Amino acid sequence: MIKIPNNKNIGVLYALLAFVLWGGLPLYWKVLKTVSAEEILSNRIIWSFVFVSILMTMFKQWDKFILILKSKRNLKLIFLCSIMITVNWFTYIWAVNNNHIVYTSLGYYINPLFSVFLGVSVLKEKINKMQAISLLLAAIGVILVTIQYGKIPWIALTLAISFGLYGLFKKMLTVDSMTGLTLETAILMPVALAFVLFKQITGIGALGTDSILTTVLLIGAGIVTATPLLFFAKAAKRVELSTIGFLQYISPTIGLILGITVYKENFTSVHIISFGFIWLALIIYSFSNTSFKKESINKASEEAC
Repeated sequence: MIKIPNNKNIGVLYALLAFVLWGGLPLYWKVLKTVSAEEILSNRIIWSFVFVSILMTMFKQWDKFILILKSKRNLKLIFLCSIMITVNWFTYIWAVNNNHIVYTSLGYYINPLFSVFLGVSVLKEKINKMQAISLLLAAIGVILVTIQYGKIPWIALTLAISFGLYGLFKKMLTVDSMTGLTLETAILMPVALAFVLFKQITGIGALGTDSILTTVLLIGAGIVTATPLLFFAKAAKRVELSTIGFLQYISPTIGLILGITVYKENFTSVHIISFGFIWLALIIYSFSNTSFKKESINKASEEAC
C-alpha cells in the first residue's frame, strides 16, 4: 500500500527546494560573470515579470493585482519593496561575480536577526532575554569581521538590511508572493527595459550577441527568481514558522560552502570566530523562539481551563 505524505511533509519538501535553489544561485550568476551586474539585474527584472505574468494569467490572479493597485498605501509600500529588492538583487549579483560569496552568506545569516531588531524597534514586538542575547552575539560577530576586514562589511550589511526592510514592508502589505513579485517587477520594468533596449540598440547588449548559453540564462533568470518564491509560499501554508526558521539557514550555508570550496574565497580564522558568534546567536534565537511559543501556548491552555 502506497503511503500518501501528509501536508507537513510536503511543506518541508517545498521549503527544502526553495532554500536549496536560493543557496545554489551563485552557481547560476557565476556562469554570467562576463555580463555586467546592471545588465543581469535588468534582465532578471524583465523576465521575472514575464514569467510571473504568465503564471498570474494561468491561475487567474489578476483580480488581486488590480485590487491592490486601488490603495495608495499599498502602492507606496510596493514601491518601497521594489527599491529594497532592487538593492538586494544588485548587491548579491555584483558580490557573487566579484568573489565575495562568503560575505553574501554572512548577510543572509545576519538577516533573520536584523528582522528581529526591526520587529522590536518598528513594530514594537516583544522579545525575551535569550533573544536579546542572540542579537548581542550577532553584533559581536559583525564587529569582529569589521575589525579584521578593516572596514564595515558593507556587502553583508546591505544584503541583511535591504532584505530585512523588504520583509518589513511586505508584512505591512500582506500580499502573496506571486502577486507581490508581479507588482514589484511591474514598477521596475520601464527602467530595466529601457536599459536593456539601450544596450541592445548600441550593440553592447548580451542578449543574442553573446553565447547562446548566456542568452538562455538571462531569459531563465525570471524562472530561477520566481520558482523558489513560489515553493516558499507553498511551504509557508503547510509548515510552522519555527520549522521554516531552522530551514532558512540552508541557503547561506550552501553559499558559504560554495564560496570556500568551489570558488576558493578567503576564509580566515577570524571569519570562523565571527561566523561562530553569529551561528551561536541563530541557534539561541531559534530555540528561544520555539520555547517562547510553547510557553505562550501552555499559558493560553491554562487560562482556558
